[in-house]
Amino acid sequence: MTTYTSTRGGSHGRSFEDVLLRGLAEDGGLFVPETWPAVDLQALAGLSYPETVARLLAPFTTGCFDAAELEAMARDAYAAFRHPATAPLVQLDHDEWLLELFHGPTFAFKDFAMQLLGRMFEAVLKRRGESITIVGATSGDTGAAAVRAFAGLERIRVAILFPEGRISPVQQRQMTTASAANVEIIAVQGTFDDCQNRLKDMFNDQAFRGDLKLAAVNSINWARVVAQAGYYVYSALRLGGLARPLAFAVPTGNFGDVYAGYVASRIGLPVARLIVATNTNDILARFLSSGRYARGEVAATMSPSMDIQVASNFERLLFELLDRDGAAVAQLMADFARDGALELDENRLAAARRLFAGARVDEATTAATIAEVRAATGQLVDPHTAVGIRAGRDLCPPGTPLVTLATAHPAKFPEAMTRATGEAAPLPEPLAAMLQAHERFTTLPNDLAALQAHLRAWAGPTA
Repeated sequence: MTTYTSTRGGSHGRSFEDVLLRGLAEDGGLFVPETWPAVDLQALAGLSYPETVARLLAPFTTGCFDAAELEAMARDAYAAFRHPATAPLVQLDHDEWLLELFHGPTFAFKDFAMQLLGRMFEAVLKRRGESITIVGATSGDTGAAAVRAFAGLERIRVAILFPEGRISPVQQRQMTTASAANVEIIAVQGTFDDCQNRLKDMFNDQAFRGDLKLAAVNSINWARVVAQAGYYVYSALRLGGLARPLAFAVPTGNFGDVYAGYVASRIGLPVARLIVATNTNDILARFLSSGRYARGEVAATMSPSMDIQVASNFERLLFELLDRDGAAVAQLMADFARDGALELDENRLAAARRLFAGARVDEATTAATIAEVRAATGQLVDPHTAVGIRAGRDLCPPGTPLVTLATAHPAKFPEAMTRATGEAAPLPEPLAAMLQAHERFTTLPNDLAALQAHLRAWAGPTA
């Protein structure tokens, strides 16, 4: 049975069910498996996407769900996706593909984990006779995916924080037009990093956490990350990736999606390189170049879901690079909280570089890449995906097949698409209808006390 430990060493032997519901460990760390299970990936060849994910999750969820439950949840989770392959591959060049991850309900890759997570939470809470309050922070797509997955569920309240004025209008309306009584959307007067920090503050306030029965669905929740490992394996099996390792280019801000690729590698997937593609908010690319992880000012870009200068999931990689020494991780994270920076020695940086490479893609290059791909292939890609394509082309090892994760539908970013190509992407009907709907949200300052008071009033005495 796979059990879980905190990256900061203060919690051990936790079950998947506990990790699912808690999200963040009590010591402020993130949960990871105490040992990495092996999976016979060859046995997954030819399986559908839901079957692949169910088989991958099985060794991580023992004691919580059996094989039949996992497969039923996965089939249900992906039934509404708009493409029969769920995660189709589109060829751009001789040895270059896009992995389209935007065919779910909210037109973004977050649906892959969130739709499954909703069903996991529902099953566990029903079994335990409990209710929870999910609080999440979003830089664009996580919030919409969470609202779609949890709206209307009887045992779950969901509150989402987003940075006021720093996500696309389409992304905002995917959250703020929700009418379900169990959904609360809050525009925070600050950056995504501010939203993420206030979220962590809430979880570290044990009294508040207990009173509202807080749970997390950001990629700090282990279940989110491991569910996303499924599309790495699924795509690799279709491209001969067990015999010929692939490189994956991943647009990333919070390091969760690319860390899911690391999870796939730890359970047996041969991966040539994980390319960490950042926009001008390049804390991860700078770390992989210099070994110094240092907070900067958040810049607003045409790829807003990556406008992040503190990547929460980096701590999970740090835990591995520090030989799973929780006390050492806790000290480094305390240093980072105090100084805004931490640094690794050359040996540990070299260990990271054996799998990871990072690139910074500026605004002009992002726009040029969108136009270039459109002209060469007829394919429209959103700004985040364009960052991934450019970084992948720059850093993919020669002769290695390259898969870029296409993380969002281009119609979610009409201004960026118009700037790059002279035309907006055609708007799918569900998004067009949403743009006419009434918005409902609350604007609050970047202040923990104000946020907690509002959430207490909204959740009510039965939380």
